[in-house]
Amino acid sequence: MRLLVQRVSSARVEVAGECVGAIGSGLLVLAGFAAGDTLEKITFLADKCAHLRIFEDDSGKMNRSLLDIHGSALVVSQFTLYGDASHGRRPDFTAAARPEIAEPLYEALLEEFRKQGVETAGGRFGAEMRVSLVNEGPVTIMLEK
Repeated sequence: MRLLVQRVSSARVEVAGECVGAIGSGLLVLAGFAAGDTLEKITFLADKCAHLRIFEDDSGKMNRSLLDIHGSALVVSQFTLYGDASHGRRPDFTAAARPEIAEPLYEALLEEFRKQGVETAGGRFGAEMRVSLVNEGPVTIMLEK
């Protein structure tokens, strides 16, 4: 599983012009799944995101977590995180989990964020989405398990 985590002051996702998820301060999490991913990996990475100290404290140091700032998470599925462009000019996505595997994992990831105590919004699995964000810092971190 790969999570591309971005610290944001706001983020939203739209499907066919309709806002299906939006947050204020927090994390935009783009989530890619591989065929061998498990619920154990989901629990580990959701906990990692909730406790990752990438928000500034009063002295400007990254010492606060998503939970510390009472921030939110917008979690969006993105199979292209498993695109392999090492050969040729068209990325190969065979490492990405098939939709029938990835969708339940995505739903479990949303639920695990909520179990961590994080207010969580999501995109719409498999839909053509437009994601807007204001990346603060900018801070962008790739997490993988």
